[in-house]
Parts: sequence; C-alpha cells; structure tokens
Amino acid sequence: MAEKGQIEAIWIKRFKGGPMDAVSEAKMIRGQGLVGNADQGGRRQITIIDADAWEKVNTELGTRIDPWQRRANIMIWGIDLAHSRKRILRLGECRVRIFFEAKPCERMDEVYLGLKEALNQQWRGGVCAEVITGGIIRVRDNLSVGWEN
Repeated sequence: MAEKGQIEAIWIKRFKGGPMDAVSEAKMIRGQGLVGNADQGGRRQITIIDADAWEKVNTELGTRIDPWQRRANIMIWGIDLAHSRKRILRLGECRVRIFFEAKPCERMDEVYLGLKEALNQQWRGGVCAEVITGGIIRVRDNLSVGWEN
C-alpha cells in the first residue's frame, strides 16, 4: 500500500543563490525540472522536504525558521522521506524518481547556527529527484509514494 500525503508549498528559485519565490502552482517538465527554476536537468531537478521533519528541526533548535529558507522546491506533508532512494513520488499528475538525500550546505548555518547539523540527521534536509512525468503541480495536490518502475 502506498503512503499518501499532500503538497504544502512550492518555491521557484529564479537563479543560483537567488530568492525562493512561493507559487501556488508550477509546471514540471520531464527530464528538466520546474519551469523557471535555476536547477535544470541532472538528478537534482527538484528538491523536496517533509513538513513534519522541518517541524522537528524547529523544535530541536527552539526557534521558528520559515521553510522557504531551506531552499527546497516543494514541501510535502504525510510522507516520511527518510530512506526513500529509488522510490517514485506522485505529485498531483506528475511523477518524480527520488535519487538521493539532499545534504544541506553551509548556507543553512547562515540562516540559523546549527541548522545544517540538524538537517543532516535522518534525511531531514529532504531529497533530490528527477521528473519522469511532467505536468502541473499545485499546493494541496494529493501525493503518494511507491516502488513503481
């Protein structure tokens, strides 16, 4: 049985190191990523974080950091991303293949000292994925994860 959840937020990064723009919907293109996003192609086309994991990080650090500061493209709720390598995630009408854990960079400690270390535990920094079925995704779209081919 597949786990189920929902898309909580979507962000587009206009250029490397640039701001993260919140959007209510975005277009995904197979083999590329999100339209308008700086990261295109390769195995890191999109990055996804888990809202529950983000909440745990905030609780452990005793602070409230806005999730866009993680610099991921999508925040989901209801699915644990830990150890999800090679799994297929359905985001609305789209599908992505999870390739690896997204390791946070030193910029996270610029946001809040200790954030990088907190995210480096238990896949809380999220995952990197490639788009295998394109289409439109929207905030509040349903999602599921499975072992599809």
